[in-house]
Amino acid sequence: MSSVGEEILVELRRNRELLKIYQELPDGVGTFGATIISMDIDDAERALVEGDVIKMLQSYEKLKGNE
Repeated sequence: MSSVGEEILVELRRNRELLKIYQELPDGVGTFGATIISMDIDDAERALVEGDVIKMLQSYEKLKGNE
């Protein structure tokens, strides 16, 4: 069984890779998606630093939904 802290780290790693993909799309077509993903990553990192479990859970759900 894993903790929300461990699971959010997995999703952060996945979202960072996803962010790279969006940033590499031609003609800026991935700019909006990259911006949203970047904001979600920032929110999750902030929640981890603050130790705010509620924000971690919310961030985890956002990260999980990014495709």
